[in-house]
Amino acid sequence: MSVALVPVTGRVVSLADVPDAVFAGQLVGAGVAIEPSAPPAGGRLVDVVSPVDGEIVKLHPHAFAVVHESGTGLLVHVGIDTVKLGGEGFELAVAEGATVAAGDVVVRFDPAVVAAAGYSAVCPVIVLDSAPDSVPQGSVGTDLEARSPLFEF
Repeated sequence: MSVALVPVTGRVVSLADVPDAVFAGQLVGAGVAIEPSAPPAGGRLVDVVSPVDGEIVKLHPHAFAVVHESGTGLLVHVGIDTVKLGGEGFELAVAEGATVAAGDVVVRFDPAVVAAAGYSAVCPVIVLDSAPDSVPQGSVGTDLEARSPLFEF
């Protein structure tokens, strides 16, 4: 078993509570989501870190997929419908194809830009191609700091 880390500080919520049918229905895999904590004042960007050691195989401003050495892929999606922002409010910290360690910053985002557009900032963390309900839900309902353990896969 391997451990996925929390990609962004916040409250862990069930995928069923994510306002997106694909994630809520676990159509791309099982997981949990993080409702990011309010950012510090001053409009600073919020770091989103890799949940595992691995290779960034897909990278967009609003989402990334990292493949762990076990071959398991994890998707971190920053917000819902944030693809429609066209990268506004997002900053990439690495390039596609980069090798990262768990806890390395991959993307930074401005929650104020996401909120101003009327989108949710909730961040699904998905074990790609996993069976529905196969990811432990013990952390749901808790507040966790980025880089702390989130679930085993």
